Amino acid sequence: MNQPNIEELEKIASQVRRDILRMVHAVQSGHPGGSLGCTEYFVAMYFHIMKHSSDFNSDGIGEDLFFLSNGHISPVWYSTLARSGYFDVSELATFRKLDSRLQGHPATEEGLPGIRVASGSLGQGLSVAIGAAQAKKLNDDNHHVYVLMGDGEQQEGQVWEAAMYAAHNKVDNIIATIDYNGQQIDGPLKEVLDLQDLKAKWEAFGWHVIESYGNDMESLIVKIKEARSLTGKGKPVLNLMTTEMGHGVDFMMGTHKWHGVAPNDEQLKQALAQLEETFKDY
Repeated sequence: MNQPNIEELEKIASQVRRDILRMVHAVQSGHPGGSLGCTEYFVAMYFHIMKHSSDFNSDGIGEDLFFLSNGHISPVWYSTLARSGYFDVSELATFRKLDSRLQGHPATEEGLPGIRVASGSLGQGLSVAIGAAQAKKLNDDNHHVYVLMGDGEQQEGQVWEAAMYAAHNKVDNIIATIDYNGQQIDGPLKEVLDLQDLKAKWEAFGWHVIESYGNDMESLIVKIKEARSLTGKGKPVLNLMTTEMGHGVDFMMGTHKWHGVAPNDEQLKQALAQLEETFKDY
């Protein structure tokens, strides 16, 4: 299959955003803000960057691995997995319903393809990803391990324990990304618990750090490829990715108020009018 170009990737992103909104609206539950903000990242990863197969197996040998630490943004991940062939798009209609494989936070007990570990307890994903990266080294598997964290999640101590461990052990086949949107559930990051100079902190912990803008597909892909070029050089790699919460829907953009609030009927209509249906709604 030919790799999509930037225009095609942007069309996929528009459809993923429609999926996110419709999923959260249908059950009046879920987290649209961060999901919308990270849409370009997920589409870039699954349709352009990662070497992976929708013929899912849990060991992941011979392919790149992805872990979602901030599991509350599951809508964007579920949509991306479905749109890239891991399971039928129609299953998105079961999001957050009883007995669904698409729980509010990713879970493993029902065997949803693409999900290797349950997540959503913030602070844990980096540790899991580092373990997977070390396993790849032990198996002489030269593929990469990717993990996405939230910026509010950087307030968790386990993140920094893991950061120290990865640098000390030269886990240089991992690329961690922070969704740096400046918002968390209780308000702006700087008001809840200011992280100050996050780039300097990660560099002080022994990581290569690059900075990117996550809502421009073309420049984001360039930056992720730059991050990938830094692997194998003795240091773990961090992509500090600035995004806008709620990106793509004007009344949701840039505020923590849409972190975990579902749109009502009229708001859904307004939001979908701003997003092209480039494929087919489920």
